[in-house]
Amino acid sequence: MLADPVTKIVVCCGSGGVGKTTTAAAIGVRAAEVHGRRVVVLTIDPARRLAQSMGLTELDNTPRQVKGIDTEGTGGELHAMMLDMKRTFDEVVQEHTTPQRAAEIFANPFYQAMSSTFAGTQEYMAMEKLGQLQGTDEWDLIVVDTPPSRSALDFLDAPARLSRFLDGRMLRLLLAPARSGGRSVFSLVTASFGLFSRAVQKILGAQLLTDLSGFVAALDSMFGGFRQRADETYRILQDPQTAFLLIASPERDAVREAAYFAERLVAERMPLAGLVLNRVHRSELPGLTADEAERAAAALDETDGNEVTADALRIHASLLRQTERETRVAATFSDAFPAVPMAAVTAQPTDVHDVDGLRTIGAALATAGQP
Repeated sequence: MLADPVTKIVVCCGSGGVGKTTTAAAIGVRAAEVHGRRVVVLTIDPARRLAQSMGLTELDNTPRQVKGIDTEGTGGELHAMMLDMKRTFDEVVQEHTTPQRAAEIFANPFYQAMSSTFAGTQEYMAMEKLGQLQGTDEWDLIVVDTPPSRSALDFLDAPARLSRFLDGRMLRLLLAPARSGGRSVFSLVTASFGLFSRAVQKILGAQLLTDLSGFVAALDSMFGGFRQRADETYRILQDPQTAFLLIASPERDAVREAAYFAERLVAERMPLAGLVLNRVHRSELPGLTADEAERAAAALDETDGNEVTADALRIHASLLRQTERETRVAATFSDAFPAVPMAAVTAQPTDVHDVDGLRTIGAALATAGQP
């Protein structure tokens, strides 16, 4: 997948704590070092783990080149960035309106709140940023590290939600007085709108409603552009140039989340590339069964044999039983989605916190087999 020049975007999705960010970073390192691609890793998750693993002191809305990447023989590059929701919204406003109108929008209290905390804004701005990165033709590969999977679903839903918001009846009513000459929302009193505005004023308050009306009026010329760009990015996500990669650990809840997201991807006709099952356990002595190991340990206890050997046998038995459980859990996904490739990455002895660790994970991904 990483070697294929057709693949331009890899979207990593999964629940929290399954190694999703580490996998996204490892993919970026592997694509740059081994396949010579110019890569940017975009994280939407505000956690600092990506910056730490790549040796960066901080990440922001601008791609930063990752040092210590061995690309001398391949010519690749690796950059990383973290979505800044408000700054991205500001950039969109500045790009698609005049400086005077942009200043009015930035000063609007409703815009200040919406660009920082409004539900769905982060996901929509992630779509905007992905569209910006893809539109520059600067990158051979864009790796997107999404928030936990239910939030990642918001990433897919953002264009439709935004369209519903912009086309909503309440917003159209709020926009009506602005289109009638820019008068205050309360100066245009018709039989229908007067009743509506008084009802909403009681709920929201006069100042908030005025701020909202001003915000809608200022952004009116941009609404079509918002929808158009969101729809274009959505089509990019459905294109064969994009690969969705599900990340999970061999735990029931994590695999259930992966299956839930896989169903959505199939329903939305999104290109699902596969499932990475992280932190899988294996035994170097599969020929010695758990029952045999436990019986041997018990025999040593009865004869006052070597305690260390007995403990080692019990650990081996426990490991085999864990491996069996993980195999059964993985099978619930493969049975539901038999056509989706699955790669298992063995649990590492230490936490991954630097580029060397990411190389190890990348190599493991490249050679991973079925669980």
